[in-house]
Amino acid sequence: MGESQKNESVKKIVLAYSGGLDTSVILPWLKDHYAGVKLIAFAAELGQGDELAGIKAKALKSGADQCIVADLREEFARDYCFPMLRAGAVYEHSYLLGTSIARPLIAKHQVDVAHQFGADAVGHGATGKGNDQVRFELTYMALGPELKIIAPWKDDRFELRSREAAIEYAKLKGVPIAQTTRKIYSRDRNLWHISHEGADLEDPANEPRDDLWVMSVPVSKAPAKPGYVRVGFEAGTPVSVDGRKLAPHKIIEKLNELGGRHAVGQVDLVENRLVGMKSRGAYETPGGTILITAIRALESLCLERELMHYKQQLALKYAELVYYGQWFHPLRVALDSFMQTATQSVTGEVKVKLFKGRATVASVTSPKSLYSRDLASFTMGAEYDGKDAIGFIRLLGLPMRVHASVNGRGK
Repeated sequence: MGESQKNESVKKIVLAYSGGLDTSVILPWLKDHYAGVKLIAFAAELGQGDELAGIKAKALKSGADQCIVADLREEFARDYCFPMLRAGAVYEHSYLLGTSIARPLIAKHQVDVAHQFGADAVGHGATGKGNDQVRFELTYMALGPELKIIAPWKDDRFELRSREAAIEYAKLKGVPIAQTTRKIYSRDRNLWHISHEGADLEDPANEPRDDLWVMSVPVSKAPAKPGYVRVGFEAGTPVSVDGRKLAPHKIIEKLNELGGRHAVGQVDLVENRLVGMKSRGAYETPGGTILITAIRALESLCLERELMHYKQQLALKYAELVYYGQWFHPLRVALDSFMQTATQSVTGEVKVKLFKGRATVASVTSPKSLYSRDLASFTMGAEYDGKDAIGFIRLLGLPMRVHASVNGRGK
């Protein structure tokens, strides 16, 4: 890709811009290496706190001709996080896909901006070693296949491959940088989660330190008394917290606050990256953990057995598609249609107990519940005749009896 980029002629690039050191130095670098190019820095407000403060002025000082900041929090929650939640998508048992689900949304809006302002290229600052490069570029290909893709880290001419080199280049080009010391961890934050990688976490033998956590307190400092929260759902979608209807992003914000207070949603895992290697990271997803705990409990009440089991199988594929950056793949879209239909009856309220890093179900109620106390009771009643089980078990076990007989088992 480096060689092909070297020979490309582009007039206007929409760059995914975070305001950090890497994307800030990429702006003047692009000016230096693409003669006469116009640069639009695109920043997405996804609930990352104060990271976007002063970002427009910084982008313009760093070489951008224009900076667009879009508040995407509600769209992120409603059209990305909640469908993923409804599907039950969790990657490799533990990862709730916070970074994975955000990249397609950012890239989608980059393409929209490119179309709106007549840009002929889109770009990102992801390295050639991680997952994000795939997530950005697959979305570009799906939604703007005519656009050129600019990825400096995969360009042979890109020499800013260390923090020290980037800092020196920033000074040379007059790029404003807040600090010259390396942050101890590489972090990515949005409404759904925050990730931590690097430093001592690169050795799986090291336990995460208490000062690692940002959205939540360490378990050792969580309250001695549990907290409780009620989450309401309609057709598989969260709609309320403690009986109060809230906008999608406000639901996540509120649950992040409550869960973080009790150290809920902290995960330490070694995952298989799409590009081939294993990586170790720590994740905080307080609100998402409460929501996945709640919706699973409600599904156990409302979903018929075969539907529930098949949905669980599809959830694994759904999670892979999200992790692999294939949000706009036709298979993911088709799976979403299934998930919408499958969860039409997942309506009700779940009370979740928050205590010392755990979110557990305290109670669950639903007008669509398939649970029958009379059927489930150990007391035999008119609703269930135990004799019916005789023929059922005999037929179910017939292949096993034949197999045992043929293979000489028994007397």
